Amino acid sequence: MRKALVALALTATAASAIGVSGVFAQTRTDAATPGVTKSIIKIGGTYPLTGPASLYAPIPKGMQVYFSYINSRKSKVDGKRGVYGRQISFKYLDDQYNPSQTVQLTNQLILSDGVFAIVGSLGTEHNQAIRPILNQRKIPQLFIATGASYWGVQNKEFPYTLGWQPDYIAEGKAYGQYIAKNAPTAKIAVFYQNDDYGKDYLNGLKQGLGSKTSLIVSEERYEVTDTSYASQLVKQKATGADTWVLLTTPTPTVRALATAKAIAWKPDTIVINSVAAADSVMKAATNSAGAAYTSGAISSGYLKNPTNPAYARDPFMRTYYRLMHTYAPGIDAANGFYYNGFAKAYDFVRLLYLAGPNLTREGLMRATKKMDWSNPYAIKGVKTKTTASDRFPMSQFKLVRYTNNTWTEFGPLVNGR
Repeated sequence: MRKALVALALTATAASAIGVSGVFAQTRTDAATPGVTKSIIKIGGTYPLTGPASLYAPIPKGMQVYFSYINSRKSKVDGKRGVYGRQISFKYLDDQYNPSQTVQLTNQLILSDGVFAIVGSLGTEHNQAIRPILNQRKIPQLFIATGASYWGVQNKEFPYTLGWQPDYIAEGKAYGQYIAKNAPTAKIAVFYQNDDYGKDYLNGLKQGLGSKTSLIVSEERYEVTDTSYASQLVKQKATGADTWVLLTTPTPTVRALATAKAIAWKPDTIVINSVAAADSVMKAATNSAGAAYTSGAISSGYLKNPTNPAYARDPFMRTYYRLMHTYAPGIDAANGFYYNGFAKAYDFVRLLYLAGPNLTREGLMRATKKMDWSNPYAIKGVKTKTTASDRFPMSQFKLVRYTNNTWTEFGPLVNGR
């Protein structure tokens, strides 16, 4: 029965596509659509495979694994491999978490490689840097790996750009509400990345605290290029803060926790944004700061956790591990960043089916306004849903707590938007 359910979810796009393909069908030929032929769909993206955010490097590999599966299995729609008989060709390049590199490499993907769409590129400032180029050329910039609120609220100005994960303001707001309710006399120290990514989170945190924003006794920031945070964290310790909110990417999170341990500062409550809330990050942090330091940390999640025993018998989690071992043997499939990419690729393939067999960029963007399904790799209750006016594909998530070396969900589903 479980195998049947897995097969049904993996091919649900095919069933839905039969009913909607005519809605988005175009008369244009393959030759008129860059990156699309009768046998290929070429897509691309940029990621920090090296550099200060290289812990994110598994994300595109997870995407590639799911695309490899789609390319090899036979569709239930027409018996062909790929999506409507087209193989997905995914090229991803290393921008080293440098926005100027992102621009250069994205131009390479467009002009030299002739991609149909940019899919999943990582980083807030990085996607802001390429957004004007892509929208001017009417090239889809989809499911980008950043939860900045801009992708949804500025959609009229940049209609070819679409995010994927719950946005940072909604997530930060949930943290603020949690602290205000459960620790109404807390003294909060906030450590954030000094860019729009960190500021978006900080804005949401303050919205969630509402009338209790005075609970924040310290706001310290860091630059991506900083190699030490000692001066900032010594100041935060001196405030007597008992609640520490980290609005940081993976490597800075590990460094910040290790630094706090080194200066003998242990807040009662530590909140870590979802961007860094992967078991691989927490394992590194635990190795640096100790289990007693990281245990009990709070974050949020919208995808199932591949290391949590609660999902050990989940049929879709079993499918994930099976496909990872088949198409990427030898890698650590328990790393949540591989899982993140895998789950994102599921939604992109489903979107391709929704766009129909006569694939064009315009048709794909129309399809992005009609998404409405449950991703089986997401937490129960989380929907992938958009309309012409709602440009936030995922808006639900749960708070999670780090115990027994894994993140575990608690509390009700949060509706961020």
